[in-house]
Amino acid sequence: MSELLIETEDGDLDSAPMNLQMGPSHPAMHGTIKMRLKLDGEIVQRSDIEVGYLHRGFEKSCESVTWTQVLPYTDRLNYVSPLCNNVGYCMAVEKLIGVTATERCQYIRTIMAETSRIGDHLTCVGASAMELGAFTAFLYAIEAREELWRLTEAVTGARLTHSYCRIGGLKDDLPLDFEASYRVVEKKVRSLIYDIRALLDTNRIFLDRMKDIGCISAERALSLGFTGPCLRSTGHDYDVRKYAPYMIYDRLDFEVPVGVKGDNYDRYLVRLEEVDQSLRMIDQCFKQIPAGPINVDDGRLVLPAKDEVYHSIEGTIAHFKLIMDGIKVPPGEVYSYTEAGNGELGFYLISTGEGRPYKCRVRPPCWALMQGVAEMVEGYQIADIVPTFGSINMIGGECDR
Repeated sequence: MSELLIETEDGDLDSAPMNLQMGPSHPAMHGTIKMRLKLDGEIVQRSDIEVGYLHRGFEKSCESVTWTQVLPYTDRLNYVSPLCNNVGYCMAVEKLIGVTATERCQYIRTIMAETSRIGDHLTCVGASAMELGAFTAFLYAIEAREELWRLTEAVTGARLTHSYCRIGGLKDDLPLDFEASYRVVEKKVRSLIYDIRALLDTNRIFLDRMKDIGCISAERALSLGFTGPCLRSTGHDYDVRKYAPYMIYDRLDFEVPVGVKGDNYDRYLVRLEEVDQSLRMIDQCFKQIPAGPINVDDGRLVLPAKDEVYHSIEGTIAHFKLIMDGIKVPPGEVYSYTEAGNGELGFYLISTGEGRPYKCRVRPPCWALMQGVAEMVEGYQIADIVPTFGSINMIGGECDR
């Protein structure tokens, strides 16, 4: 029941707005968000969004571990595309130190980050479709994501939280047969995406639930700090990979998909188009990637090889010092930003010259996106909250950092 019936003095029944708590223990709220809604019948008059139910504590936790030990925490910021977080953090620390990763390392980081981005977009599209009842589309999206995750596991050794990047390089090089394995997976992923679009793009029910729902203008999105697919769905083409190219993105030929209305349907289309662009970038990386080392030649940053650790006292000491004392990052502060799955991911770091961060402040894309949810659901029906919130792709680890 979404309104209260009140008997007036003349005996007629009148209605008053109803206050409703939606979440956090609501399937569409994912256990981490609560919305305080004021309803007029089925129409949302006002909404107040509450975050903070996850309490991840990323920023404070980073102050008690070494620079290298922060990496597993970055996996858990956005646990659907953790490699994007790995890359962003390592680049921030390297910027503070003043070192540049090797050419081969930068290409591998790009390949793995784009692979991770595809998995993020597929998860968002699939889960959003499932919450509207399109379970088959969800199965297709998750099947494609699983193919990519198996491929990633072969590189990193982990299925979900990878901790693959290292300050100054990477944990391991790509397996010898990686490109051949990728080509098989790419073909299957493209086929599954075709099936998803065949099911949803012109589906009458899907269109009714997505088109002209959850609209936001480009001007309003910019004023709220939107980035990523949610901003680009409004028609603004801001993408860190184009506006402030890092690693080797300036050597790649790719387009930035944009929408028109900034509604749920535009956000869906932008994400699927970005998957195509990511596949296009990975293909170019394989053609351009050079041979060479994956780590910088600096024993003050990079852990020695396991053979050295196990068979030489010098390797054992170097390993012990880097693990226990941490990398001695020069005193200073830096802000570094990259394009993650949901938009601009920034790290503001402060070093006092010790082996631990003095401060590790994160600019998570989801935090800014959540500022706009209230006005994106007001004026629409309560049922429209589900596809709108799903199209934002809120990740609790980013919000409650």
